[in-house]
Amino acid sequence: MRDAGVITGVRVSHESASIEEIESASAEDADAVVERLLARDGVHEAFAIQTCNRAEAYVVTDAVAYGRRVLGDFAPDVRDGSVVEMDHEESLRHLMRVAAGLESLVLGEDQILGQLKRAVESARAVDGVGPVLDDALTKAVHVGERARTETRINEGAVSLGSAAVKLAASELDVAGATAVVVGAGEMGRLAAEALAAADVAEVVVANRTLSNAEHLAELVDSPARAVPLDDVGDAVADADVVIAATGSPTYVLSEREVGDAGETMLIDIAQPRDVDPAASDAEGVVVRDIDALEAVTDETRAIREEAALRVEAMIDDEFDRLLDSYKRKRADEAIGAMYESAERVKERELQTALSKLESQGSLTPEQRETVASMADALVGQLLSAPTKSLRDAAAEDDWSTIQTAMQLFDPEFGGEMPGLSSGPDPSERAGDARSEPNPNADIPKHVLESLSDD
Repeated sequence: MRDAGVITGVRVSHESASIEEIESASAEDADAVVERLLARDGVHEAFAIQTCNRAEAYVVTDAVAYGRRVLGDFAPDVRDGSVVEMDHEESLRHLMRVAAGLESLVLGEDQILGQLKRAVESARAVDGVGPVLDDALTKAVHVGERARTETRINEGAVSLGSAAVKLAASELDVAGATAVVVGAGEMGRLAAEALAAADVAEVVVANRTLSNAEHLAELVDSPARAVPLDDVGDAVADADVVIAATGSPTYVLSEREVGDAGETMLIDIAQPRDVDPAASDAEGVVVRDIDALEAVTDETRAIREEAALRVEAMIDDEFDRLLDSYKRKRADEAIGAMYESAERVKERELQTALSKLESQGSLTPEQRETVASMADALVGQLLSAPTKSLRDAAAEDDWSTIQTAMQLFDPEFGGEMPGLSSGPDPSERAGDARSEPNPNADIPKHVLESLSDD
């Protein structure tokens, strides 16, 4: 895996897309997206995350323009205005915002951080996460954790599950109602807990794996029972409110399953959707989806706005640290190439000189060491000033100087710093100092010692 490159990202989310468009962008599962992107020539790393209100993908390539071309067919059936492209810096900042809950439909919600962590591990499992994305994603998770421990961004936590119950309560009397939760995963659990807290008379959990439904029914602090998914139609017929939250790739509630439901509210918080839109044609049935939850979450958003300002400041600080780390690494990459080139020349000329001296009479080990030490000292002193200049250039965003150094000293350098085609953009390599490799790994020990004496 390369230790350089630029991140390019693309997203389709609730901020600019409808639930149908998000669903379309999530046609492939996240693992399949990562594997497909990695199969493209020139893609060194890839990452994807899909939740009920977002579908996003990221690649690491040698240039932003190429990354955009690779991601050009990410959501082919989604209108242009709903697909947002991100360059390296925007990708870094956006990932932090996602982890902190600032990009969630429910501001500051906790579930997204766990979803991001699972997506990272999933991408790692297919070798999608290399050094560039690792730094970005590690930083994002770190910010997400800081946001929740150092601010009140998730105070009075409202999940999509509890927001769905609040929506139901705004349109019918939930207390004493019979409720069905379709799906026994994390979102199903949150919905079931919120229903129990709303004093429903009974919670029925329907799930494809009955044992999982039984386990959730045991956890709920209200009368509850489990039924297999095949019997969901009978359960819905007796229900006042139904919250669907499975991970099924196909509809689990069609007009046939809800035809006998009568006066029933169906709230679909699944992605892809669980409820066939045609189910709303059944007499007495009202269907609500994620789009309908935005008004319900406005109150929570207002409460958390002050904390969000603190999180924004936190992200600004962590973002600057991320880019500063990148600058150091890019400068040290150029410095390492410079010293490596100088070492090759030094070794060649040293051997030539020693051979000539040996032809005039044998040298003692002490004499050979003296000549070698002199060569080392010359390299160190000659490159000391360029080393300082390169580090100053990185600090000042003077990428043309670093580019020139790479062209001069790195025979494998292709002539263009990743990302420079779109302007002087510190965009290839960034990371948290705690996870950085040794930036001086390619610089000889004796040279480092001579530099430390300056």
